[in-house]
Amino acid sequence: MARVVVDVMLKPEILDPQGQAVANALPRLGVSDVASVRIGRRIEIEFTGEPDLDRAREIADKLLANPVIEDYEVRLGEQPESADKSS
Repeated sequence: MARVVVDVMLKPEILDPQGQAVANALPRLGVSDVASVRIGRRIEIEFTGEPDLDRAREIADKLLANPVIEDYEVRLGEQPESADKSS
């Protein structure tokens, strides 16, 4: 199966309270060199035939993302490598 990945993120000018909460918690874990964190989501679409990036963009624009407050990127997904059980 052909996999297409859609990454959806809030636009930079939109406040990201989840990302801000994570960034604020990092110093409690001893991490002090992170300037900011943005939280997004990844959607994987599997096509039965060849991957159709134009169709995936249409799906993302109409269903997966809110273009008013979110940006999205559509790309071909990598096929997972088979695990070597002998090691």
